[in-house]
Amino acid sequence: MSEKYLKEVFGIEEVLIKSDVKCNNELYDFYLNEVKDCNKCRLAKNRTNLVFGEGDPNAELMFVGEGPGAEEDKQGRPFVGRAGQLLTKMIEAMKLKREDVYIANIVKCRPPNNRAPLNDEIGACIPYLHKQIEIIKPKYIICLGSIAASALLNTTTAISKIRGSFREFKGIKVMPTFHPAYLLRNPKMKKLAWEDLQLVMKEMGLL
Repeated sequence: MSEKYLKEVFGIEEVLIKSDVKCNNELYDFYLNEVKDCNKCRLAKNRTNLVFGEGDPNAELMFVGEGPGAEEDKQGRPFVGRAGQLLTKMIEAMKLKREDVYIANIVKCRPPNNRAPLNDEIGACIPYLHKQIEIIKPKYIICLGSIAASALLNTTTAISKIRGSFREFKGIKVMPTFHPAYLLRNPKMKKLAWEDLQLVMKEMGLL
């Protein structure tokens, strides 16, 4: 694992040197000891890279998506394809940078043929996300798409019905909104997604 990757994912440059920020070391230790070699479900068999997540390990805002696509699997980083480019623009529209937030997914290995992750795959992987949230301690989470929202919030309600208002996960304010990939296919929905982001911005004092 390169120093560049470590810095992007964990906010640290040399893992042998203990950082002053406990969260960095805790997140890295969690990855190294519990996640890196995971084989808990069938998705592990065909992955190129496990996509753990990246960003500020002390972020106030966390984005949670569905799972890696082809480009993410290739690079080992979340949201680096076309949907990721749109997500970056969404973050910048919020007056933030990618490195200011933390980005992760419900599942950390790519489902074949870009299908949605199955319930047992989500069940095997979501404890990792819960632990990431516990370590990072964000004040706000934006769930990107129905899979992320249903898995994190334990709901079967359509994303179109639950977007636009805050929910809660273990005391953290959660805003469900549309996935960037959906917005690329349905650009008319970008206005609603922007309204959701603005609600988060107001809570964060960015508006």
